[in-house]
Amino acid sequence: MAKVAKTAIKKDPKQAAEAKNYTKVIKAIRSPKSGAYTFKEGMVHKEKIKEFLANTK
Repeated sequence: MAKVAKTAIKKDPKQAAEAKNYTKVIKAIRSPKSGAYTFKEGMVHKEKIKEFLANTK
């Protein structure tokens, strides 16, 4: 039998509504030495996505 996930988001509609304002952002960054790509990721509020992409190094 599968276990049922019990989270606070399912119980509280305010938290569920706030969770919809966040987005997972992934940015590829190229290494100047080797030329290989690394990835930086984070959960960012939808109003700060451009700031995250501009400042991540």
